[in-house]
Amino acid sequence: MAKCRDKIFGELTEMDIRDTGLSPSKAELFCKNLIRIVQSTQGSVNLWIKISQALLTPAHPFALHRLLYHTTYKNWNSELLGPPPAWTPALEDAKLTNIGRILVARGAELLASYKDPIASFNDFYQLSVEKPEVYWDIVLKELGLKFHERPSCILKSDETNFLGEPCPGGRWLPGAILNVAECCLQLDSEERGREIAVMWRNEGQDDSPISCLTMAELRERVCRVANALEGAGFRKGDAIAINMPMDVHAVIIYLAVILAGCAVVSIADSFAPSEIASRLKISKAEGIFTQDVILRGQRTHPLYNRVVEANGPRAIVLPARDDGIQVVLREGDMTWDKFLELTSTVDRPDDFNAVAMNIDDTSNILFSSGTTGDPKAIPWTHATPIKAAADAWAHHDIRHRDVVAWPTNLGWMMGPWLIYAALLNRASIALYNGAPLGYGFAKFVQDAKVTMLGLVPSIAKAWRNTQVVHGCDWFHLRCFSSSGEASNVDDYLWLMSQAKYKPIIEYCGGTEIGGGFVTGSMLQPQTLSAFSTPAMGCKIVILDDRGQPLPSDLPATGECALDPSIFGSSTRLLNASHYNVYYKGMPQVQGKVGVETSSML
Repeated sequence: MAKCRDKIFGELTEMDIRDTGLSPSKAELFCKNLIRIVQSTQGSVNLWIKISQALLTPAHPFALHRLLYHTTYKNWNSELLGPPPAWTPALEDAKLTNIGRILVARGAELLASYKDPIASFNDFYQLSVEKPEVYWDIVLKELGLKFHERPSCILKSDETNFLGEPCPGGRWLPGAILNVAECCLQLDSEERGREIAVMWRNEGQDDSPISCLTMAELRERVCRVANALEGAGFRKGDAIAINMPMDVHAVIIYLAVILAGCAVVSIADSFAPSEIASRLKISKAEGIFTQDVILRGQRTHPLYNRVVEANGPRAIVLPARDDGIQVVLREGDMTWDKFLELTSTVDRPDDFNAVAMNIDDTSNILFSSGTTGDPKAIPWTHATPIKAAADAWAHHDIRHRDVVAWPTNLGWMMGPWLIYAALLNRASIALYNGAPLGYGFAKFVQDAKVTMLGLVPSIAKAWRNTQVVHGCDWFHLRCFSSSGEASNVDDYLWLMSQAKYKPIIEYCGGTEIGGGFVTGSMLQPQTLSAFSTPAMGCKIVILDDRGQPLPSDLPATGECALDPSIFGSSTRLLNASHYNVYYKGMPQVQGKVGVETSSML
């Protein structure tokens, strides 16, 4: 490759390319194309854009991808410039993002010195923290929420006490009356009713058509379950647990519980009886939806029996198989079919008037992991889901008619997050009923034409080790997202290589805030296993050893704290002092006590 003008690529030989796994003839052709790109491109970033987009494909050996990535950035000054970008937004694409649309239309009005969506992104982020009333007014309009009574303002910052405890972040949307499940189910046109709300496929049925529910069908089924809840005697404010795999039934039940004015108690289907029992006790659950067994390939695992061992409240039990319940029920428990029969006397069982709720009412009770003691019981209000959907709108760029997949469970915050991120942004939820580690899931992502795929890093590592995604076409993906664990640079370079280098939006936050506080953006270059921005509306402060804030415009190492004014964040715990857990002992920053992020872990 002596013809390469670039010295670094001039050191590569055709044999280096062949050593990655290409045949001699393919290596020769590849080198010719690489030379042409190198000779016509200035700068490492532009060179990697062309190599990754115009030359490399998922069919090429990953060793070749890795060789060219590291060769391109061999002289990159990471100390001065930070880690090198694996993906860089194009301006025309940036203008089509959710934030890009807003800035194209209103950038000159909103920002003092607007240039374009990429150049002005940081200014828009600053607006989100300095002028929350402006930013959140934009988001609420974008999400099209249905208010029974509109709030008196966006943020009442001088109201710093809630239910007898200090509330340093103020009150969001005071006076608002709505039902967030009703907002998810709005049918404002016949066309909206025909759009796909949920799609799914069962493990082992890789070649079968994908099953779908339209928005109209989803709403009908949710309303039927809400009517059955009333028929079963549940009332506004009751806590009702869900302990089952996250399938279409779980989504329906979740929305129905909230639509009926009750609060979902989220319990992961992997929990032992003692863990189920502690969460039921803390939440004072009046009922529980569960499944007879869990199917994993050819194996079955007990689930209902764990609920019984936990001395759970009256249970509604769904069958894992089509041929009916596989267990004997306790007295007072009922099958799913019997439960739905409770609507037989309702005039319009497929319709239900949503129970109007105060914005501060509980919609969902979630829990910390509880690895060091009793889990913290964290109530989500009817505002918290808006934060989840807003993050998805701003950072994951979820748009109308997108398809969103994220292997998870309602027992963890990413389960409810997935529901709101998709439905409040008028996108579709994609669910795979089985383990996400095999070819079946990878093919489902292809067949469902998923546009945003979320995962934990261990899934990507497993895919890379087994090569199960080989041959799958993930062309429709616009981005990945990663949360829950620390990611690996090499694994994530491999993951990007499987989808023609679509970006990975790292996403770190907590159940307490219903989303992220540090993440990435489709309007910024994305580096591997790194964040590029605080989340919209979240102000991060780095504290030194003395608890003093370090300058925000310089690189710094220290403890991460948050400004407490985060939309939708928790204001209470069911089993502990919220203030003592998150604020006590934290220093004042610009007149407000900071949030201790380590308490979210």
